[in-house]
Amino acid sequence: MKLSNGIRVIAINPGSTSTKIAVYENETPVLIKNITHTPEELAPFKKITDQFEYRKNIICKILNDAEIRLDLVRAIVGRGGLVKPIESGVYIVNEAMKRDLINSPLGAEHASNLGGLIAADMAKNLPDAKAYIANPVVVDELDDIARYSGHPLLPRISIFHALNQKAVARQHARSLMQKYEDMNLIVVHLGGGITVGAHKKGRVVDVNQGLDGDGPFSPERTGTLPVGSLIRLCYSGKYTLEEVLKMNKGNGGLVAYLGTNSAYDIEKRAQEGDEEAKKIFEAMAYQVAKEVGAMYAVLCGVVDGILITGGIAHSKWFVNQISQRVHKMAPVHIYPGEDEMRALAFNGLRVIRGETIAKEYV
Repeated sequence: MKLSNGIRVIAINPGSTSTKIAVYENETPVLIKNITHTPEELAPFKKITDQFEYRKNIICKILNDAEIRLDLVRAIVGRGGLVKPIESGVYIVNEAMKRDLINSPLGAEHASNLGGLIAADMAKNLPDAKAYIANPVVVDELDDIARYSGHPLLPRISIFHALNQKAVARQHARSLMQKYEDMNLIVVHLGGGITVGAHKKGRVVDVNQGLDGDGPFSPERTGTLPVGSLIRLCYSGKYTLEEVLKMNKGNGGLVAYLGTNSAYDIEKRAQEGDEEAKKIFEAMAYQVAKEVGAMYAVLCGVVDGILITGGIAHSKWFVNQISQRVHKMAPVHIYPGEDEMRALAFNGLRVIRGETIAKEYV
């Protein structure tokens, strides 16, 4: 595949069982691939970081087969992983970041950590390319007051769908010929996890920690639970630590109630007369609307728009259940799906064009 003259950016997004890559020329995608990794292929690797060479070699082969000239690439943007909490933006992958991508300061592994590592390794041999990450899930712009939980040993922390929330917020602002930094927005991401962020003049000053225990329940996660009941369950002797953790994230939410994490299947069941499926699906939308209301209070009722995005935003019925409860707060806008590859590439383009300055990770 031959590219014409233009700014070339490669986006890399490793997931637990897949690796997505994309090549953009300016705003136009010229190559998009989603590589699926079977359990058998990943079985030889003890740690996720051990998959580095395996995944990098696959990416390089695909780029080579597509005749992508790497010497013309200006930026390689990897999905940011579980590094230290940082403010939003685009970050150069430096030595400090590579250390934290290999040994996460959060004490957890995630395949997204490989994105920055692979980007850096590929960029080091290219004359005009630099490696970046953009808006990882650990973006932290919380107001100090939002960090209080009710006990000093358990502060609220910021882990959310920063990449997609920020991208959609900027897209919405551009559609109105405004600057994201001049607007107050509530952004709802509906995916395997659900996060609702209060975006105040370009900063997410409050957001539920949707990874493992805050806010609405989601297809796979419990969200906020009755604390006393949870404590008693933990000490009941019936469950191990690992079982409770899995109950909270992975086997919670729709999985716990209905045995599937597929919002599409549950909506179909509801349409075919399954009253229990309809009730649970509506309850999830109800909790999302409650979270929107909380963020409306955070922004003191000064809200320019409520943006609903993510995979479940394709469900008109589900979105309507939310909209009918919150539409009087602010105009509701729907941006279905989560185009992470586009978001990564566009963040690289913003740096190259001088629209933003890449930050140093320390």
